[in-house]
Amino acid sequence: MDWLRNPFFLRALELARMSEGFTAPNPPVGAVVVKRGKIIGEGRHLCAGFPHAEVEAIDSCTSNPRGADLYVTLEPCCTHGRTPPCTDLIIRAGIKRVIVGCSDPNPRHAKKGFDILHKAGIETVLVNCAECEQLIAPFAKRITTGLPYVTLKLAMTLDGRIADRKGESKWITSEAAREEVQHLRRRADAVMVGAGTVRTDDPSLLPRPLTKVPKRIVLGKIPARSKVLTDAHASETIVVSKKQPLRKTFEELADKGVMHILCEGGGKLAGSLIDAGLIDEYVFFYAPSLFNDAKAVGGMTGKGFLLKNKPRLRIVEVRQLPPDVMIRAVRTEG
Repeated sequence: MDWLRNPFFLRALELARMSEGFTAPNPPVGAVVVKRGKIIGEGRHLCAGFPHAEVEAIDSCTSNPRGADLYVTLEPCCTHGRTPPCTDLIIRAGIKRVIVGCSDPNPRHAKKGFDILHKAGIETVLVNCAECEQLIAPFAKRITTGLPYVTLKLAMTLDGRIADRKGESKWITSEAAREEVQHLRRRADAVMVGAGTVRTDDPSLLPRPLTKVPKRIVLGKIPARSKVLTDAHASETIVVSKKQPLRKTFEELADKGVMHILCEGGGKLAGSLIDAGLIDEYVFFYAPSLFNDAKAVGGMTGKGFLLKNKPRLRIVEVRQLPPDVMIRAVRTEG
């Protein structure tokens, strides 16, 4: 069976997407209970401390779930944390089969949920869905390395410039591209920029509409009157000294539960993060225009790489946001 096209599995994935960016330090997960070809319950993990998706789905069932199938985007948990193990509830509910998008990336827990369900006589199917894995990539990065997942976003001309020689950048890309940036902010637990960006643009770094308040991280000294220091959410702003290593800063943020950081530049910060090997995902918006000026501001001003050791990336999405184009790529190993 092609589980990746199964409408019940796709509904579980849709539910998981709805929770992306709201569950740190837990992963976003969606679940659907199906009996006799109909959905009888569904749920998603809303935020840390709330019931997991499987619990929400089983508790919402409109009829007895005994003998039903459970579609869930991530391997059910089997350990006690803020909430009890989901495997226990699945067994008690009499679920017959569990279809799972991806396994738990935590090496201490991986496949243990499957083992417990097998021993209870419950059939399990592992779909190995790439999109499910990408949804939990920030959780996986933090749980396996102690570092947050980092997305670098840049809005550029076709010749790779983020501002003209005077520093003007409003607006290189279109309203459609800027709207997509709001989605990126909602995906992230923190938004990071360099002090130069704050001094030049004085951004709020908050998503619109304000469905969540991410932490705002600024690298370097900024004016006391800056929006990020004076608005109603100033308590969520973290100003980091340029003298503090970026890796140490990220480790400290991960310890505080930050799974996903969106870096919005500028060029020096972007270059530093790339040099340090801290970028996991690149989202570049290209406008159909040129500055044709060596003095215009470049998107990345790091130490650079030679051909033989340049980072390897895999393009996972190319989308037109007329008149601009968005390219999303992720880092690959090797």
